[in-house]
Amino acid sequence: MGASMPVFAILFGDILGTLSLGDPQQVRSETNFYCLLFVVVGIVIGFATFLQIYTFIVAGERLTMRLRGLAFAAMVQQEIAWFDDKQNNSGSLCARLSGDASKVQGATGQRVGTILQALATLILGVTLSMYYEWRLGLVALVFAPAILIAEYSFEVLQYGQVEGNTKSMEKSTKIAVEAVSNIRTVAGLGTEKTFHDNYMMELQPAHIVALRNSHFRALVYGLATSISYFAFSACMYYGGQLVEQEGIPYADVFKVSQALIFGTSSIANALAFAPNFRKGLVAASKIFQLLDRKPRITDPKGFPDDKWAADGHVSYSDVQFSYPTRSGTRVLRSLNLEVRQGQTVALVGPSGCGKSTCVQLLERFYDPVSGSVMIDQRNIASVTLKTLRSQMGIVSQEPVLFNRSIADNIAYGANTRNVSTDEIIEAAKQANIHNFITSLPLGYETRMGDKGIQLSGGQKQRVAIARALIRNPKILLLDEATSALDTESEKVVQEALDKAKEGRTCITIAHRLSTIQDADVICVIDKGVVSELGTHSQLLSQRGIYYKLHRLQGGQK
Repeated sequence: MGASMPVFAILFGDILGTLSLGDPQQVRSETNFYCLLFVVVGIVIGFATFLQIYTFIVAGERLTMRLRGLAFAAMVQQEIAWFDDKQNNSGSLCARLSGDASKVQGATGQRVGTILQALATLILGVTLSMYYEWRLGLVALVFAPAILIAEYSFEVLQYGQVEGNTKSMEKSTKIAVEAVSNIRTVAGLGTEKTFHDNYMMELQPAHIVALRNSHFRALVYGLATSISYFAFSACMYYGGQLVEQEGIPYADVFKVSQALIFGTSSIANALAFAPNFRKGLVAASKIFQLLDRKPRITDPKGFPDDKWAADGHVSYSDVQFSYPTRSGTRVLRSLNLEVRQGQTVALVGPSGCGKSTCVQLLERFYDPVSGSVMIDQRNIASVTLKTLRSQMGIVSQEPVLFNRSIADNIAYGANTRNVSTDEIIEAAKQANIHNFITSLPLGYETRMGDKGIQLSGGQKQRVAIARALIRNPKILLLDEATSALDTESEKVVQEALDKAKEGRTCITIAHRLSTIQDADVICVIDKGVVSELGTHSQLLSQRGIYYKLHRLQGGQK
C-alpha cells in the first residue's frame, strides 16, 4: 500500500507528459496505455488494501483478546491482600481491564498498518525523487525536520499526562460502579446528585488536560500539513528554474514534487495517531506489570499432594497477624486454638477482635506474620490452594450469588468436577431449599439476577448452604450466617445449618449468642488472643466477657 501514491505520481506525471505530445495519434495510443495501466494498478492496490486492513485488524483484535484474557487471569490469581489496596478496587480494575486493552488496541491493528504505509510512502517518495532529480529531493527533505521537531515536542509534553488521565478515569469509573451496584441505597438516601457531582469532579482533570492537548495537537497537525504544501511550493519553484535553465523534463519535476507531497502528507496524517500510541504504550506497560507480578500466596514448590483429604482437625499455633494494608495494627497476638475433628466451635467477641481473620487465615486468603495454621497436623502452606479450599465450605453473612441459574450457582461449589443434577437436588434438599426451587416456574433453571436479587435473604442463604454442601466439605465455616435474617428466616436457615454440621468440623462466627449456645466449644477472642474457652454454661459461670455479652443481649438461654 505504501507504493500506491508514489506509483500514482509516476503514472500521472507520465500521462501529463503524453498529453503534451504533438502527434494526436501518439497521444491517443499512449493515453490508452496509461489508462489501462491505471486500471491494473487500481486492481492491485485494491487487493493490497484489503489484505492490509484485514490482516492488521485481525491481528489487533487477537492481541486485544489475548491481553484481556491474560490480564483477567493475572488479576484473579493475585492474593486477597492485593485487592485490599485502594488502588485495586473493583471500579479501578474494571476500568483497567476494559480500558487498557482498548488503548493497546487503539495503538495496534489498522493504525499500525497506516503508520507503516505512511513510512513506505515517504521512503519510496524520497527514493523516486532522488532517482528522477536528486536536487529537488534535497529541497523537499529540508522541511522534514520541522515536522519531526513539532511531533517530538508534543510527545514530550504528553508523556507525563497520560498516566494522570488514566488514574482520573479509574477513579471516576470506581464512583460509577459503586453508584450503579448500590443504586437502591443511593436512591433511598437521595444521593444521586452527590454521586454525579463526585463523578464529574473526578473527570475534570482529564477533561482539562484533553482540552489543553487538543490545541497543541491541532497546531502540530496543522503545521505538518502546511509544511507539506511549503515543500511542494519550494519543489515547483526550484523545478521551474531547472526546466528553464537546464531543460530537464517538466514531467520529472511533477513526478518528484507529487511523490514528495504524497510522502510528507502521509506522515502528517500518521502523526494524528501519535496520542493513541502514547496511550497504548502506557496501557501496555501497566498490563505487563500486572502479568509480571507474582502473587505472594502461591502453591508450595516441589510436588505437593494434590490428592490430600482432610479429616477436619484444625489448630492455630502462636499465630500473629496484621493485614498488609494496616501493617501497624496487630489483629492476632499469639493466638492458640484447637478444633477437634467433628467439633462445632463458635468464635465470639467484640467487633474487630479477629474472629473473621481466623477463618480467612484457615482459607489461606492471608498468611500469618508468624506462627502456623494446621489441618491434621499439616501446615496449610504445604498444600495447594485448590486442594486446601476444596476441603472447606463457607456460608457468609451476605452470600454472593451469580447471575446464573440456581443449578449453576449450587454447582459452583464443586467446580473441580462435573456435578450431576441428582447431586444438585440432594444438596438443595439438605439445605431446605428444594421445595421452594421446584415451586418456581423454571425450577432449577431460574436465573438468580445480579447478586441473587431475585431471592430473599433466607433463600439466598439456603442456596449458599447448598453450594457449600455439594462439595461435601470436611470443614464447614459459618461467618455470621444468620445475623442478617428475620426471625422466621433464621429458624429455617438454622435448621439447614444444623443438618449441614452433622459429621463435619464446624467453625462458626456469631454475634447473636442464641445461635451458638449448643456449640461443643465457645471461644471468646479479645484483642487478638483467646480470652475464654468452654461450653455455654461453663462460660456463664466464669462471669467474664462471654457473661457480659450474654447479659447485653438479654440473657437468652
